[in-house]
Amino acid sequence: MNPKPGYRGRFAPSPTGPLHVGSLVSALASFLDARAHQGAWLIRIEDIDGPRTVPGAAKEILSTLGRFGMHSAEQPVWQSQRVTAYEQAFEQLLAAGFVFPCGCTRREIADSLAHSHARHATLAYPGTCRDGLHGKPARAWRMRVPDADAAVLSFEDRWQGMQTQDLASEVGDFVLKRADGEWAYQLAVVIDDADARITHVVRGADLLDSTARQIYLQRCLGVPTPTYLHVPVVVNEYGEKLSKQTGATALDSGTPVATLTQAARHLGLDPAPAASLEAFYSDTTAQWAKRLGP
Repeated sequence: MNPKPGYRGRFAPSPTGPLHVGSLVSALASFLDARAHQGAWLIRIEDIDGPRTVPGAAKEILSTLGRFGMHSAEQPVWQSQRVTAYEQAFEQLLAAGFVFPCGCTRREIADSLAHSHARHATLAYPGTCRDGLHGKPARAWRMRVPDADAAVLSFEDRWQGMQTQDLASEVGDFVLKRADGEWAYQLAVVIDDADARITHVVRGADLLDSTARQIYLQRCLGVPTPTYLHVPVVVNEYGEKLSKQTGATALDSGTPVATLTQAARHLGLDPAPAASLEAFYSDTTAQWAKRLGP
């Protein structure tokens, strides 16, 4: 299939281990959406968090996706090779007055919240260093969020419907550069999507809560906001999101159609028995387009 100009989607796994059923569901959803739009589907390896990256995992992820018939329309991108782009965006935000240094430890933030005024009770960060470090050394760098009505951000999710989040009361000033010197996910994903000209983001609902922060960053940086779609996550027997930390096992790629059929059913699709990957994708793409629009 030759992609039409316009739609650009992506799948962005973290190389912390092999793909599992939960990550396959997200990959399949983004792949089907790109096919339904006759658009480009890209792969980005989110290895910016060095301590969590497992050597060889990225290569294995790409190989596994290939065995399931999913290939990037362009060369995959590695976040670890894009540090300069994050630095430039950070400097832009710093020059505009959106970023400030923070000297708080997690313990200090927790203690401050415990003694804060009621209106700050739900803040993840109470704004302690907004007006200065008060003699403490800088540890992290935070994005200053607006106050009051300007902090309320709404967006329409193609699966979840209308979403609204008050950044001031529900999130607070969030980290862009961590105390260990690593770039935060929120900044990296915004810059990566903008530079790759991503028009549609399809991912798991566990990332729904971070979307408002990303849209706010996009507006502050003057880059386009993609259309969002967050699919239900796969959970284990205890109701926990399926992940490597909750006992997810590596995918069995020996019977790819059967494994993909399981993932498709989680997305509410009903694949007909298929003898090949192409037959499976033809059927499920048509179903996806009928439900969610081409």
